[in-house]
Amino acid sequence: MGDFHIKKIILPSGKAVEIVYYDADDGRDGAVDRAVRDALDPRPAVARPQLEHCTACGSDLVYPVDWREAAGDAWELELRCPNCETRERGVWSFDIVERFDDALNGATDKLIETLEHVSRENMREEIERFVTALEADHILPFDF
Repeated sequence: MGDFHIKKIILPSGKAVEIVYYDADDGRDGAVDRAVRDALDPRPAVARPQLEHCTACGSDLVYPVDWREAAGDAWELELRCPNCETRERGVWSFDIVERFDDALNGATDKLIETLEHVSRENMREEIERFVTALEADHILPFDF
């Protein structure tokens, strides 16, 4: 039996689906993993597309608006660039889509971290203004 990998997908409804992909043994030594086979491949390396970069304007804010499984181990994605409104539909291998997913997750983590920082900073400033108003007797019991 060949190798397998599991991909967890969160659907727009919030439900999680785990998909198990089985790679059939292709007759080569089962102990040799895909990375070693690729390294031994005499064909020249092809630059892997970075789907988060817009092909029209170069923005790194591209995100998927639609996706579905395609033939084999590939995914069909519709991508949108918010800067220039370019939309692109294509089919990419699982490895490329997984790297794109990792980039999207990293960007999401960064956004959440920034949101938490801004929220804390806003709350700190609001508390300081409230304390200053209390100390200056600008807030009275009938304000409540």
